[in-house]
Amino acid sequence: MSRQWEEIRASKRQRLLDSIPQKWLFPAHIKPPNSQLNVLEFPEKSGWFTNQELEITRSSATDLMRRLAKGEWSSEEVTRAFFKRAPAAHQLFEVALATAKSRDEHLRQTGQPIGPFQGLPVSIKDCFDFAGVDSSIGFTSRVGKPAEHNAAVVDILLNAGAVLYVKTNVPTAMMMLETVNNVTGRTLNPLNRTLTAGGSSGGESALIVFGGSPLGVGGDVAGSLRIPAACTGIFTLKPSAGRFPATGCASGLPGLETVQAVIGPLARSLQDCLLFSEVVAAAEPWKWDTKSLPFPWRAVEQKKEKLKLGVMWTDGIVTPTPPIQCALEQTVKKLRAAGHEIVDWQPEGQHLSGLQLFRQMISADGGKSLRKDLEPTQGPCRPEQQLWANALELGVYELWQIHQARDDLCQQYLDRWTTSGIDGILCPTTPYASVEHGGLRYLGYTAFFNVLDYSSTSFPCGLAANKDLDRAPAEYIPRNDLDAQVQDSYNAEAVDGMPLSLQIVAQKLEDEKVFTMAQTILEAVSLRATSSI
Repeated sequence: MSRQWEEIRASKRQRLLDSIPQKWLFPAHIKPPNSQLNVLEFPEKSGWFTNQELEITRSSATDLMRRLAKGEWSSEEVTRAFFKRAPAAHQLFEVALATAKSRDEHLRQTGQPIGPFQGLPVSIKDCFDFAGVDSSIGFTSRVGKPAEHNAAVVDILLNAGAVLYVKTNVPTAMMMLETVNNVTGRTLNPLNRTLTAGGSSGGESALIVFGGSPLGVGGDVAGSLRIPAACTGIFTLKPSAGRFPATGCASGLPGLETVQAVIGPLARSLQDCLLFSEVVAAAEPWKWDTKSLPFPWRAVEQKKEKLKLGVMWTDGIVTPTPPIQCALEQTVKKLRAAGHEIVDWQPEGQHLSGLQLFRQMISADGGKSLRKDLEPTQGPCRPEQQLWANALELGVYELWQIHQARDDLCQQYLDRWTTSGIDGILCPTTPYASVEHGGLRYLGYTAFFNVLDYSSTSFPCGLAANKDLDRAPAEYIPRNDLDAQVQDSYNAEAVDGMPLSLQIVAQKLEDEKVFTMAQTILEAVSLRATSSI
């Protein structure tokens, strides 16, 4: 008789709590009250952290690498600082601390770093296998089944000198827009604990914006990097499939090939995301992973000074909420003032077709994969996963028709792009600044570009939601039921002050170009390539 999922959940949560070092459990009297929604300032105001620990955890990954390589800070000091700021870093504590000490010893004895990530703490999404640790991805049936081998990207990071010290929370099967599961519960947004941190890399985005990690690694099959980054005001890259290795990454939909999951970085600066990309590509991941393409990182020889951007104000399905509309309008205004050419980019029904295809692609197994992981421990299907609960399994012929329709759509979109002569598409990452828990319902602005396998990045544009300016129009007529749900979920009071993010999209395998375009846009809006949080 299998153990009930509730028992497994309770046991797992207690083990996690017990494994946090007692000295890092701060006393109740300094804990922020539940009424305090924004907890970003807690580390500075609590008196719980030393000045050095605060300086370390405020630093970018790029700056930390420089100071670690020079020996200004030891890897042990840096690792302990992030341990303390992210007490959920208990799973890998002993191994990570031993790793940090070995990095310091190597630098002392040789005078040389082990690699470009010498002693740098890096967080990883729960799906990445780390030998000896569970990759439960929100299933109680996978608890207590530690991985036997490392994921390819884990080995690459370790060989580059990184210290992997924490795995972060994900939604069940990593196929939900909010990070909540039946094992460890819900991830809250440190900027406002009543709002979502997004999914499925919401554990990463929350930890990074809180200062508990300088650099994280997540995954994306529908927006799972970009939506969490947008909900917390940080940076990310969604590469095309094959640029970075995905071997050893647990999946809730194993075998899904119609739209491929990719991995990518999340950080508080664009430069840190670029750094991750360069280091991983330099490791020749095609030697580690059969699906990785033999493409070294291709430095852009000369940044294009004036861009021609197609601006997609709406995808024709869901209209962005007022803060996102304002952010896009203000960013376009600054881009025009800087001399960049702006043209309107119309969805022309293609985005609706792409989203319909996407839903068919990810539910083609009729929910069998989800049930296979839920049934051994009698775990319930979460309300957010009704797409799979009600899905019909498709046959080979039906699946082939979906493949053909996807290929036709990709060709049609490429033809439009080539004819227009644009460099990239600027559009919302998500229609929300963020949204109250349970309200995140739309992924069309990101998932469509997964169907095309285009490169994209989400970046904070330097603006924040303003409850006095971002009022919902009184007489708005929704486009459809989904649009009505999104507009109804908009709460100007709740999202007041939240950072606003946009998405820049390049064509397939133009990961390097998307970085340079993002940098050019940030310069046009007079914003440093770091999070404004």
